[in-house]
Amino acid sequence: MPPTPHTYQPPTADEPVTAEGRSKTDWRAVADRVVATLAGIVRWVGLAFAVVLVLHVVFVIGEANQANSIVSFVANATDTLAMGFKDLFTPEDPKLSVLVNYGIAALFWLVVTAIVARIIRRVGGTD
Repeated sequence: MPPTPHTYQPPTADEPVTAEGRSKTDWRAVADRVVATLAGIVRWVGLAFAVVLVLHVVFVIGEANQANSIVSFVANATDTLAMGFKDLFTPEDPKLSVLVNYGIAALFWLVVTAIVARIIRRVGGTD
């Protein structure tokens, strides 16, 4: 069976062209974009975790309605995100306890995800 004829598609303006008329993919640029995207996702996840923890602090200090679905969702999410920081310090005032412990957890996520993103960039060769 003869091979099917190849349909020619001209390269776009930003693609380099080989002598045969085919476009050549710059795999290093593709890898750089993938690494940058992955590092960016890690940073955004850390930011999202920190925002949820800070929202919990605001809801507790502001005495938000615990029956509200948003407040209860944030409270449930922070149980996992706070990890070992939930009872790191135990001051007399429960609001101060939430502020300190969950605030430290938020900073933890920001710092850890920044470090992980930096490692991803360094290993990927884009740093």
